[in-house]
Amino acid sequence: MYEIPALKPFDEHNRLLAANVHPSDWVNPTPSGRYNLVVIGAGTAGLVTAAGAAGLGAKVALIERHLMGGDCLNVGCVPSKGIISAARAAAAVHDSAKFGVRVPDGVSVDFAAVMERMRRLRASIAPVDSATRFRDLGVDVYLGDGQFINSNTVQVGDAKLQFKKAVIATGARAAAPPIPGLDDVDYLTNETVFSLTELPPRLAVIGAGPIGCEMAQTFARLGSEVYLIEAAHGVLPREDPEASAIIEESLKKDGVKLLCCGKETTLHKSDEGIRVTLTSHEQAYDITVDQLLVSVGRKPNVDGLGLDAVGVNYDDRKGVEVNDRLQTTNPNIFAAGDICSKYQFTHAADFMARIVIQNALFFGRARLSALTIPWCTYTSPEVAHVGMTERDAHDSGVAIDTFTQHFKDVDRAVLDGESEGFVKAHVKRGTDEIVGATIVASHAGDLIGEMSLAMTHGLGLKKIGSTIHPYPTQADAIRKLGDQFNRTRLTPTVKSLMQKWLAWNR
Repeated sequence: MYEIPALKPFDEHNRLLAANVHPSDWVNPTPSGRYNLVVIGAGTAGLVTAAGAAGLGAKVALIERHLMGGDCLNVGCVPSKGIISAARAAAAVHDSAKFGVRVPDGVSVDFAAVMERMRRLRASIAPVDSATRFRDLGVDVYLGDGQFINSNTVQVGDAKLQFKKAVIATGARAAAPPIPGLDDVDYLTNETVFSLTELPPRLAVIGAGPIGCEMAQTFARLGSEVYLIEAAHGVLPREDPEASAIIEESLKKDGVKLLCCGKETTLHKSDEGIRVTLTSHEQAYDITVDQLLVSVGRKPNVDGLGLDAVGVNYDDRKGVEVNDRLQTTNPNIFAAGDICSKYQFTHAADFMARIVIQNALFFGRARLSALTIPWCTYTSPEVAHVGMTERDAHDSGVAIDTFTQHFKDVDRAVLDGESEGFVKAHVKRGTDEIVGATIVASHAGDLIGEMSLAMTHGLGLKKIGSTIHPYPTQADAIRKLGDQFNRTRLTPTVKSLMQKWLAWNR
């Protein structure tokens, strides 16, 4: 079975983290009677399911074999944003001269302090996901491996937990791509990169998706010489091409050496470090780095759950099979989060858990397809997206009109020195109904919420245009999209009639 890496370094902060999310002296409860809900996995999906169900009065058991909080708290959102924040501070110092702020030469980054700060802040957040907190919420918390032994029983150690309904929320982990030589070298994933205490002078990152781009830029800003290797052309292939192009230029500005269209990548262990050979745009490269970060793909955690014994269909690559109500092929067992979703985000897992609570406990008919799920990549600038891209609309045969507001024409963005991005909205042709949006901005992840709200509740660009936004703000770019749409309604015929009316009323 897959072994999750241990917490390193095991300093005071990681000891505090462990004491919260996997206390060494924890004693599992003794089962008494049947549970309304047994949840396997205490990442975001499992935690929200367990807390929500217990809050409604259900008898709930929650099982976690490693660290409660899952990827998000321990090896994902929380630690990555901790070091991204430090890298942004370093970049602000580096770029301060353009604001007239002179910083003395010789200012340096203390990487050990950056990582220590991250571990300290992660530990301070951990009580929210702790075993003690969930016990106090009325949840029976079991630490250990959970395995189905029949369609109404899960075993944890010697304990057998009877259930009416169960939820699989075991998440996913980093996948190892088929790169020659990968098994012969020591490499980092998101599960181990946050254990570093020394800055790697030279770092290669394989995969220019969200994690790869975030970490490549972060380590470059903190002082590493970074090579970002991607088999496809450019970076962030799922995003709007115009957005990806801006991020690519930003990465290069921060010193990241992009080797895209990479072919024949091979890894070798050498006395000087890890040797990487590849061809990029018909040019051969032979580089040596001190550390290698692999950020290509995810693998669902389906091993050891006994899914075959209970008739739950699954795929080693796609995870557990569910219907639109998040019910597996066993009607008494549901799934939520990364184990069954292509939207592998904390906020998506949160709202999938809410669907499970409704459908598993109360015969609800809540549907996954009804969710409007945004996402954000936390590079500088950030890229946030919701709904369709132009490519999605074309592939789906949906006719659209596109409105774009560039931040170079938004006063606050100009004053902030952050004018390279844009807000782009796609509407059904001839209407103001928003079907998708992309934002590239310093705080795109915050701004996309307004577009998600509009899409979720059927508010079109016309209503956004009539909503007063404070001036000067970067969010005013979204209102300007509404202005753009409203100007399209002023056809020559309408304008002529208005002119005649105004002339008659002089």
